[in-house]
Amino acid sequence: MKIKKNIFVILSALIFAIMLAVLELNKNTVWGFVLLLLVTAGFYTAHRFIVKRKNKWYLRLCVWLAWLSLFCGVLFLTWPPVQAVPAVSVKNPEKTEIITLSQGDLQGVYNADKSVEVFAGIPYAKPPVGELRWKEPQDAEPWEGVLLADRFAPMGMQPRNLPIYYSLAQIIGYHDYKITLDDNYTEPVSEDSLYLNIRKPAGKLSKAPVLVYVHGGSLQTGQPWYADYSGEGLAKEGVITVNMGYRLGIFGYFADEELAAESANGTTGNYGMLDQIKALEWVRDNISAFGGDPDNVTLAGESAGAASVSALCTSPLAKGLFRRVILESSTTASVHPPHSFRTLDEALETGKATKEKLGCSTVAELRALSAEQLVDEAQVHHHMTVDGYALTETPYESYQKGIHNEEAILHGYNEEESAAFIMFDRANIKNYEQKIRAYFGEYSDDLLKLYPASTDEEADLYWAEIYGAVFFDYPHYCLNRLAAQNDIPVYEYLFAKKNGRIGNWHSGEEVYSYGNIPDDSTLYDSRDRELSAQMLGYWKSFSENGDPNAGGLPEWKENRGSDSVMYFGDTTEMMSEREHALFEILDKFDGWK
Repeated sequence: MKIKKNIFVILSALIFAIMLAVLELNKNTVWGFVLLLLVTAGFYTAHRFIVKRKNKWYLRLCVWLAWLSLFCGVLFLTWPPVQAVPAVSVKNPEKTEIITLSQGDLQGVYNADKSVEVFAGIPYAKPPVGELRWKEPQDAEPWEGVLLADRFAPMGMQPRNLPIYYSLAQIIGYHDYKITLDDNYTEPVSEDSLYLNIRKPAGKLSKAPVLVYVHGGSLQTGQPWYADYSGEGLAKEGVITVNMGYRLGIFGYFADEELAAESANGTTGNYGMLDQIKALEWVRDNISAFGGDPDNVTLAGESAGAASVSALCTSPLAKGLFRRVILESSTTASVHPPHSFRTLDEALETGKATKEKLGCSTVAELRALSAEQLVDEAQVHHHMTVDGYALTETPYESYQKGIHNEEAILHGYNEEESAAFIMFDRANIKNYEQKIRAYFGEYSDDLLKLYPASTDEEADLYWAEIYGAVFFDYPHYCLNRLAAQNDIPVYEYLFAKKNGRIGNWHSGEEVYSYGNIPDDSTLYDSRDRELSAQMLGYWKSFSENGDPNAGGLPEWKENRGSDSVMYFGDTTEMMSEREHALFEILDKFDGWK
C-alpha cells in the first residue's frame, strides 16, 4: 500500500510539474496557474475520497482523466493574449519631450537608465491592406494630437507557431530562457506593419550619425525590435538607430503580370524592398527632428536583411538615401545569389502557380482573401527580383559597370554559418559524395579532391563548411572583389567567438556588434564583453565616418586584395582569408568573370 502511495505521489507530482512547465512555456496568463492549482486540489481531494472508500480502479482512472481534461481546458481558457510589445522594459517609463514632425506630434519613452530615448511604432507609410496590398508604399497619413510611441507595431504578416515552440527554440537553440510572468502574451503580426522604431541618445542632438537597420528572416519572418540587434547599444554611443518593419513573404515578394500592368512604374515582386526604400526616404525627411544628420546615414542588415542592403546598393531608387553599408552574413553580389533572389520569369511563374493553387484567376480575387489564407505561401515567395524598377539588373551586373550607391563597406560572415540550416540534414561518409555531386555537378571532383572525407566526422565537417561557404562566405568574397574593383573602401571580418549561447552560428555576432550582451547573462565571459566593446566601437566609428578604426582598437586594414579579414574570436587581429581554394572552385561553378 505504501509503495502504491509513493508511486501515486511521484507520478502526480511529475504530471503537475509538466503542466506547470507547459503553461509557462506557452506563455499562458497568470490565471492559468491559479486555475491549475484549483483543478489539482480538486483532483487530490477526489482521489483521496475514492481511495478511502476502496472504489474500483476505473473510478480512479476517471479522476485522472478528468484532471488531464480540465488541464486542457485551463490551457485554452487562459491562452496568451495578443499584446503589443512595450518599447522599454521599465514599468511606467518616463516620457520624452514632444517632437514635432510633418505628420504630427510624437512622444517617446526613456530606457531604464534614461540614457536613450525610444520612439516605437512610427508609421512611415499607409497600411498596405485592401486595395493597397501589392502596391508601392504610399505616404503615411498625419495624425491628430500627440502620438505616444511607447509600443512596437506588429511584425510583418508571417507564419507563426504555437508560443511553446518559440520557448523551446530559446531553450534548445539559445540556452537563455528566463522564467517570468512579464511576457505572458504573444506578439502581434499584421499586414499593417509599415512602422519604424528610433533610438536616440537622450537630450538635444545636432547632426548625429544615423544607422538604419533591416532585419533578417529569409524575407519571410522576423521583426524590428529583437534585443540582439536593438539600437540601444549604439544609441548609448551617440549613433541614432532606426529599425524598420517591411512586408514579408507573399505580401512583400509576390509577382504577377496583372500587378505589373496596374503599376504606374510597371513593377511587381519587390514590395518589401520598396518598403525599405520608403523607410529610408522617411528617415531622410524626418531624422533631423530627432537630431540626426540625413546626409550621414549608414544602412545595415543581417542575413536576408543584408541581402536587401546589398540589393539597395545598386537600386536606382535608393541613390542618395545612405552613404555607407554594413552587411552581416549575406550579400547578393555573386553572379547567381544563392538565396533571397530570383529572376523575374521565375517569380512570375511561381506567382501563377500560387494563383492556381488558391483557386484565383485575378488579383482582385487574391486581394479578397484574408491575410491568414495567404500567409503560408511565404515559403515560395521570399525573393527579390530584377523588376526593371527597383532593380534594373543584378547587383553583380551593376558593380561590373561601376554602378553603386555606397561609398564604404563593412561586411563579413561567421565561422559556423551553416550549423542551424543543416541541423537535420547532416552529412556522413555514406551520403557525403552524393550530396556534393547532386549540387555541384561537373565541379564535384574538384570539391571532393579539396575536401576528401574518409570518416563520418570529416564528412559532416566538410559539408558544413562547403554549405556555409556557398550560401554565406563566398558571396562576401564576391562583394569584396567588386568593391575593390570600384575603388570602394572595404573592410571584411570573420566572426568566430564561441560562447554559451549560439556562439559563432548564423546571427551569433549581432549581440556583439550592436553592444547588447545583457549585463546579467552568465552565457558570456569577460572576453565576450571585451570583444563586444571592440565590435561596437568599430560599428560606431564606421557609422560616423566610413572608417571602423578608432583610438584604442586593433587596426582593421582594408581588404583591397580580398585576402585578409579581421578575425573576431579569442583574439582580435587581421588574418588571411581561409577559404581561397574553395572560392576558386565556386568562381567556376557560379560563372564569375
